[in-house]
Amino acid sequence: MEAMSPRTEPRCRTLSIHVVTWNVASAAPPPDLSDLLQLNNLNLNLDIYVIGLQELNCGIISLLSDTAFEDPWSSYFMDVLSPLSFVKVSSVRMQGLLLLIFAKYQHLPFIQVLSTKSTPTGLFGYWGNKGGVNIFLKLYGYYVSIINCHLPPHMANNDQRLEHFDRILEMQNFEARDTPNILDHDLILWFGDMNFRIEDFGLHFVRESIKNQRYSDLWEKDQLSIAKRHDPLLREFQEGSLLFPPTYKFDKNSNNYDTSEKKRKPAWTDRVLWRLKRQSQTDFHTPVLSAPFTLFLRSYVSHMVYTISDHKPVTCTFDLELKPLVSAPLITLLPEGPCTMESDLLISYCLAADFLSSPWDWIGLYKVYIDISDIPETEDQFLLFYYSNNLQSVVGISKPFKIQPFSFLEEDPLDEAQPQI
Repeated sequence: MEAMSPRTEPRCRTLSIHVVTWNVASAAPPPDLSDLLQLNNLNLNLDIYVIGLQELNCGIISLLSDTAFEDPWSSYFMDVLSPLSFVKVSSVRMQGLLLLIFAKYQHLPFIQVLSTKSTPTGLFGYWGNKGGVNIFLKLYGYYVSIINCHLPPHMANNDQRLEHFDRILEMQNFEARDTPNILDHDLILWFGDMNFRIEDFGLHFVRESIKNQRYSDLWEKDQLSIAKRHDPLLREFQEGSLLFPPTYKFDKNSNNYDTSEKKRKPAWTDRVLWRLKRQSQTDFHTPVLSAPFTLFLRSYVSHMVYTISDHKPVTCTFDLELKPLVSAPLITLLPEGPCTMESDLLISYCLAADFLSSPWDWIGLYKVYIDISDIPETEDQFLLFYYSNNLQSVVGISKPFKIQPFSFLEEDPLDEAQPQI
């Protein structure tokens, strides 16, 4: 408990957050998402994945199946990220909208999920084909809201898009008394298929500008950029420069923009925005809030390699530098004595003075690397997690430890084989 002493000054730490937004157009996951998740980027040491999908297959059979089992996309991300020591912190789905958060296991005692919320805006506010889903959490003591949205389509519906944006924001009210208004949260990450289009310019000019990578010629007529110039609240949401081709609309299974009879004009429909509390108006490459809570944009790119949808996925990678407001877990726990497969596991744990335990709390034993092979004989393969029913979160985690695959029994004098578990 010494770590909780007021005399202990927590050091600043940096969390790398990778945000994914993708309208998957009801498609199943492709075989390889390494580029999307930046698994081959050795320069990244990611701590948190925030993944928002739109237009998941939401037919009645699919929804019934996903109610009983994980949807294919969630299962895919879990299968890929679990062996890399990531754990699914929370998820929320509303019809075709899905929001997932994964974090490295060592961060779990410092992430408390406070609420999840769905805000339908389709069909007069009653249908969830459009709208937003939100996960609200405390990250090392800071309030963070994460919103995945799908706004109305078509060039002429810009006013409706802005109206839905405001409605989603207004509906983010939380029941807890000590929970601040969303605009008082330390960080809001807002992304999704926002469906903003490029006004005025004709199809030929837009395509020629894209072909010659003259994206700046198109920014001035981007509807979201225009709206931010006139709406003070929307202006508070920042965005990186659009240095990648418009992500909509493509022929499926190709990198060709729409060749159908409609020949829809390309647009940057898929966006990632963020807002920091009490931010100053500065360039996005610089810190936008004084220490101890600063955000740096590392990359904002599209991924042209994926062709299963008429949208290209967009990712945004941040470094979040903060001084933890919570510097010690509520529970410390560790195994006692040597651990073997044949013996019961004795666990000791210590509760913080202000922790309110519940009879429904439980402790789980997990492998650090999840696979179906035999128990490895290497060190540091298992963890103990303490789950709080009141907080609906993991509040304590042990250091990795080893469980022997078998007991080292004395040799039998009759040289008879000993049963093993």
